[in-house]
Amino acid sequence: MSFVSGKYTAIFFVLLLVGTPVRASDGDGFWTFVGAVAAGAGAVVAAPVVITAAGFTGAGISAGSVGASLMSASAIANGGGVAAGSVVATLQSMGAVGLGVGAKAAVGTAGGAAYAAWKGRSSDD
Repeated sequence: MSFVSGKYTAIFFVLLLVGTPVRASDGDGFWTFVGAVAAGAGAVVAAPVVITAAGFTGAGISAGSVGASLMSASAIANGGGVAAGSVVATLQSMGAVGLGVGAKAAVGTAGGAAYAAWKGRSSDD
């Protein structure tokens, strides 16, 4: 069943990128699309590295890290504990077990869309 959901998530990701409006001049829309796909794939690969570097690891939040600072601020704001479903809790979950298929699709789509938006804006110059 996870293969089927992963397949449909991938199809959704590709369709979302294809449907992203790109203002490109001189017929470079194809290369903008290729760049957006590459940026999306790069974002999916980089996300776990960035989350771990911020201090959210499988062994818990690393002392003295950005994650520890965020956890402290979250605990103070919530009266001593980190709320379930908060940004800190979500990042810790991602650091411990990795990104699920839905999170990978979201990160890839955001990376691709950001590249397409940047490329469309930079071609207006």
